[in-house]
Amino acid sequence: MGLLTNVLLAPVIGPLKGMLWLAGVINDQAERTLYDEDGLRVALMELEQRFETGEIGEEAFEAEEHVLLERLKIARDRARGLG
Repeated sequence: MGLLTNVLLAPVIGPLKGMLWLAGVINDQAERTLYDEDGLRVALMELEQRFETGEIGEEAFEAEEHVLLERLKIARDRARGLG
């Protein structure tokens, strides 16, 4: 595509490129939050407290713990450059 085409399509393509950039930034931040090791350790401790106080049952505890431990494994793999 030539320069003229780029200039003519800029009003359409410009905002689209901006939206794609913003979506990438939001995705990066969401992944950093989702796989934050410190946050995951805190979540595991809070989960254990909820179980010990009887707020949640054993089945719910095990299900949530499994999810958090999987995310922690992924976080550690990413930190080592494996993911």
